[in-house]
Amino acid sequence: MEKSKVVLLTCKDYEEESVNKAIEDGINLLGGIELLFKREEKILLKPNLLAKASPEKAVTTHPAVFKAVGKLLKEHGYDNLYYGDSPGNPIGGVERVAAGCGIKKPAEELNIIPADFNKGTKVEFKEGITEQSFIISNGILECDGIINICKMKTHQLERITGAAKNMFGAVYGLNKGAFHAKFTDADSFARMIADLNNFIKPRLHIMDGVIAMEGNGPQSGTPVEMGLILMSKDPIALDTVFCNLINLKPELVPTNRFGYEYGVGTMKNDDIEIDTVQGCLTMEDAVRKYGNEKYNVYRGTDRKTQIKLLQPIQPLLQKKPYIIKDKCVKCGICVDSCPVDKKAITLESYPQYNYKLCIRCYCCQEMCPQKAIDVKAPFLARIMDRNWKL
Repeated sequence: MEKSKVVLLTCKDYEEESVNKAIEDGINLLGGIELLFKREEKILLKPNLLAKASPEKAVTTHPAVFKAVGKLLKEHGYDNLYYGDSPGNPIGGVERVAAGCGIKKPAEELNIIPADFNKGTKVEFKEGITEQSFIISNGILECDGIINICKMKTHQLERITGAAKNMFGAVYGLNKGAFHAKFTDADSFARMIADLNNFIKPRLHIMDGVIAMEGNGPQSGTPVEMGLILMSKDPIALDTVFCNLINLKPELVPTNRFGYEYGVGTMKNDDIEIDTVQGCLTMEDAVRKYGNEKYNVYRGTDRKTQIKLLQPIQPLLQKKPYIIKDKCVKCGICVDSCPVDKKAITLESYPQYNYKLCIRCYCCQEMCPQKAIDVKAPFLARIMDRNWKL
């Protein structure tokens, strides 16, 4: 069986020359852009535009990486280029968020047109195993091929967010909240993500890991230097390499596990080929040379794998979001982002949680612009799991 190729490129900063070279080298190692796209096709560049945030915060795809991809395509005669994503908070439109993240400026310089992410269409996907219909942004449906330009980050629900999870931005607007309400745990949500990837099938995945995010991701974490850009046609293989580089077992990430089970890609090290400019590397060599074993990510055991005797006390072991009061400005974004019909969080003197209603989707934490929400494990869970990272 042919192995899934993941290209690993060193890129120590976001200087234009450095990023351009890394992107060009990576595309060449994959066989050239012409093997992936025809020049007459309508191509969508889909960055991570979670929320309006300056590039140095490592919340979104860095504009230098986005620009380098667009520039390479233009230089090879690809003129029918579009871009877009569905932000966590769609108020004000995609272009407002793109401007705040620094993406809009290079897009305008290269004449990359905003795709329609302001409307969506319901589509049926009978091949879906967990989910057989989606409301997808028109900009996704109207393109011929997609380049998924994701960000290397941690994520409270799925441990990491990378290539596979970034495609959730294809779901139109507030329907993302409806999916969180429908798929209320990490496993069921990951199954839906696997179906979504099988429906959309991006042709190329590029991960911006020059400056990654660790800790309280995907918006409130800490930028950390990784100095890497990863590329692959296989999103699960790419995310698997990311996991290995940060000393996280790939099978602990639900989007990897179900992406593999649903045939999106592979998470088996033996089925992955790692290519660099200097030549091929084993996974062990790649980790030894480029890994960061101290990367702050949750590495603890999946609670669902614990023995049945612990099931009666599972509620006492659940992580929960909480408010950091000295950072909170009482903006109410956490309340608005809660997908539960009867809100699990209300704004009083400070935001207050009703943990009996909370589904632990962490949308509130994900969308808080002030880094005022973190997620912690109860005391009992921390005693039982020495690997818990506060």
